[in-house]
Amino acid sequence: MKNKSNTFRSIVLGVGTSLPKNIVTNKDLTMKMDTSEEWIESRTGIKERRIASDGETTSSLGTEAAQIAINNSGLKNSDIDLIILATSTPDNTFPASATVIQASLGIEKGYAYDMQAVCSGFVFALEAADNAIKAGNVKNVLVIGSETFSRILDWDDRGTCVLFGDGAGALVLSSSKEETDRGILSNHLHSDGRYGNLLYVDGGPSTSSQVGFLRMNGHGVFKHAVKKLSSVINEALDHNELTVDEIDWFVPHQANIRILEAVAKKVGLHKDKVIITLQKHANTSAASIPLALYDAVESGKIKKGDLVLLEAMGGGFSWGSTLIRW
Repeated sequence: MKNKSNTFRSIVLGVGTSLPKNIVTNKDLTMKMDTSEEWIESRTGIKERRIASDGETTSSLGTEAAQIAINNSGLKNSDIDLIILATSTPDNTFPASATVIQASLGIEKGYAYDMQAVCSGFVFALEAADNAIKAGNVKNVLVIGSETFSRILDWDDRGTCVLFGDGAGALVLSSSKEETDRGILSNHLHSDGRYGNLLYVDGGPSTSSQVGFLRMNGHGVFKHAVKKLSSVINEALDHNELTVDEIDWFVPHQANIRILEAVAKKVGLHKDKVIITLQKHANTSAASIPLALYDAVESGKIKKGDLVLLEAMGGGFSWGSTLIRW
């Protein structure tokens, strides 16, 4: 592997999550629409999802996940210099929901902002945090993915509403000068706006003055997802002069079981190395990677020193990967 030493390295100190209390199973959905438990699970891998109640918001879920991540990191809230919230479902058009979280955590220094790259938002936010640390601008960064996608779903559209859920995950990155290969090794991001009509929301402040609903061309998304995600995984491997067999854990965006299986097969990654949580969380967009990370860390799968490869693709299209030595 290439030895790309930097003055500062972004080390993972802690992870945290938050999920709405309301669990909605596939059976629950069959009571409201023309579908079946078998149809949903066989096509998506999803068994249940969490749906936010009226009192649960993107910022409240993000705050809880962030506090758990900070507690697990061994830091204090006042140690955080930067908060980046990846979300497509902010509480309000503005102010940034990251600043709401900042206030809720009692943090009065540094800066906070939202990152919007849909399902790729968390890896985009990781790169921004990593760059800020490497530049020497900040020491401790809170990276959050939080979504309440249920608020932008058309519950009459069986092709989309069964796929998504709500939740939040967070990760604390800290600057280190230690002679170690731990931390973020590389980030690889891409976007191509030509495919925006395959996955989008049909509303917004500047176009309709309404929030709108999520719309998706499932076949088109699947085709591009497998190709682009496979490519960006290989890009990370090539950049770090690694083989796929050297990756300990693969933590993908939890979009659809068929996409996950197709990508793993295409790059030659053994299925036992793939962290899958979509069966209980569904697709939580920018929150799906940190939710899966937390699950893998808490269960003892991901350990210190493991090579962990993250990937995601979302509307735009946007897609990317991040390689971390845990």
